[in-house]
Amino acid sequence: MIILGCMAARHSTADILDAAVHVREAARSVAAGATGVDTVLAALSEVVEHDHASLTRWDPRRQRHATLAGSYPEAATSYIETRLHRDPVFSVLHSPARGGLWLGDVPGELLAVSPGFQDVLSPLGVEDGVAQCLFAADGRYVGMLNLSIRGRHRSPGPARAVVTLLTESLAAAVASCGAGAERGPGRPGGLSPRELEVLAELTTGRTNRQIAERLHVTPRTVGTHIEHILAKLDLPNRAAAAARAVAWGITPDR
Repeated sequence: MIILGCMAARHSTADILDAAVHVREAARSVAAGATGVDTVLAALSEVVEHDHASLTRWDPRRQRHATLAGSYPEAATSYIETRLHRDPVFSVLHSPARGGLWLGDVPGELLAVSPGFQDVLSPLGVEDGVAQCLFAADGRYVGMLNLSIRGRHRSPGPARAVVTLLTESLAAAVASCGAGAERGPGRPGGLSPRELEVLAELTTGRTNRQIAERLHVTPRTVGTHIEHILAKLDLPNRAAAAARAVAWGITPDR
């Protein structure tokens, strides 16, 4: 799919360039370990307004993306993390030489065979957007930016060039977010509040079904959260995740 999204809502080239400076500053702060990745997405909203966004890190060992910051619904997030790299559109994107791929530039016949667009984005009402693969200075693929907006807008104009120009800064920020790094105030490993709850439950040895009953969700949802936890913390299994939780002093509230 490509998780595509959005449109420039700034009113002049000068405004967009000014906003781009803020994105670069936020990315540098992340690379220096001073702030969380969510500050980058907040700054990007001044360049391109979006309904959904995410910055993901590519995990070459597990062959999947891990979300560093994002606002997509759970199903879309899961697709980005576990299936996006196998989507037909991804092969078009995955090149250090190309800039961001905007939805309007994707051939209709390619979108027709893209599960991400047909099954994930289209049901969300997404009609415009951009996806950008991020590469480190040494050529390594490190992750991806996805921005999505519902509804169609006029040409983004200078925002297209700005997103491409920001690639180096965004790649440096994503690459700096190593396994287990702090990615948000009070959130070890960049885990969401719900993921922290599931992580705490893993210390008890409960099954997915038992955890689901305690948290009032489905076993499948628990399984998805565990997949996200293992990817974000770069851990091989739930036993290792439980050990990490104990080391951090994370235990169930009840």
